[in-house]
Amino acid sequence: MRIAVVGTGYVGLVAGTCFAESGNSVACIDIDAEKVATLRKGESPIYEPGLKELLQRNLRDGRLSFTTDYAEGMEGAEIAFIAVGTPPGEDGQADIKYVLAAAESIAKHMSGYTVIVDKSTVPVGTAAKVAKVIEENTSHEFDVVSNPEFLKEGAAIDDFLKPNRVVIGANSERASRIMEELYGPFVRTGNPIISMDVASAELTKYAANAMLATRISFMNEVANLCSLVGANVNDVRRGIGSDERIGSRFLFAGVGYGGSCFPKDVAALASTADDHGYDFQIVKAVESVNREQKRVQFRQIVSVFGEDLSDRRFAVWGLAFKPNTDDMRETPAITVIEALLEAGASVVAHDPEAADESRRHYLGDRIEYARGPMEAVEGADALVLVTEWNEFRRPDFGAIKAALKEPVVFDGRNIWTRKTLEDLGFTYHGIGR
Repeated sequence: MRIAVVGTGYVGLVAGTCFAESGNSVACIDIDAEKVATLRKGESPIYEPGLKELLQRNLRDGRLSFTTDYAEGMEGAEIAFIAVGTPPGEDGQADIKYVLAAAESIAKHMSGYTVIVDKSTVPVGTAAKVAKVIEENTSHEFDVVSNPEFLKEGAAIDDFLKPNRVVIGANSERASRIMEELYGPFVRTGNPIISMDVASAELTKYAANAMLATRISFMNEVANLCSLVGANVNDVRRGIGSDERIGSRFLFAGVGYGGSCFPKDVAALASTADDHGYDFQIVKAVESVNREQKRVQFRQIVSVFGEDLSDRRFAVWGLAFKPNTDDMRETPAITVIEALLEAGASVVAHDPEAADESRRHYLGDRIEYARGPMEAVEGADALVLVTEWNEFRRPDFGAIKAALKEPVVFDGRNIWTRKTLEDLGFTYHGIGR
């Protein structure tokens, strides 16, 4: 099939590259000329394991192209994916102005019947608005489909090529058949393509992410209670996770969730409910718990070193919101570091991928950036772990103890064994342990 993908952000670039990998001819359209030029060279603007290799192979083999020109990108396209950003507005609802602008440009360059696919995460009712814009700008037949993505950053390629399910929201049998044909190669092992109406598909995305965020916030509340009653949240997690009705995934306590999806989608679901006169109390509580959880480590630090952190230096391991990405959107690390700086401390951080992102868009030069984890620790008053990169899991604690001014660690992801560190002479602070 010939496919156009509008937007080369995280979702659009992964989708376009993976569709090309399965033999389709894919043109990715983006208004950012500098980004397009970078992509044409085979360089990815985001860090995602495996993406660069697929990008370069499909460019070389001629199945994947990048352009700023809608006429070029839409030429002969049977399917056009809209994968542009939907940033949250002041009310928490997703702003769909870029989606509607993309729909208008697609409509003006259609050459025949086209399936227009909302791949961006959008509020319920967006497909109808997209259809109205397209109808106003073309005489060609079309259908609008909702096809939410469920990619995990750090595992997006695997998730796309081997999805555990594909959700297709379509009010047209013709469009459903085309989408099922497109996704057929990805579900040959029997994982389902779930077809439904458009509104249900739009809501499914928000509901799925809100449920996962709810599990995280619930477990963080349990962890906070564990700290008060002397229980161990890891034992509690194993105890409840072994119940087949509950399962063990997304039950790890920590310093809160971040990223591009959970915070935005939880807020958008609450806002959608408000728009329809319904008070979605659970998701609002999830948001509130997560905001507070991001401050847990700072409160632990203050309990040890006091409120005035002047002349204190802290090593922070991890800036990205999760491992295997350079994405710092809504990362707990920013909350922790901003609080440390406000209290007068200095911070030296190390992250395997996100340091450049932090310099450019987030913390700038207000902190120091270490080339390696041990360089960050040297001369620091304490070590604060925020992101559980694999390379942080089994460090040389003897060397860390020698490098720190005081043997104090704050383990924000519970990846280290408390007894082991205490036997080595460390003061250990975990989450709910």
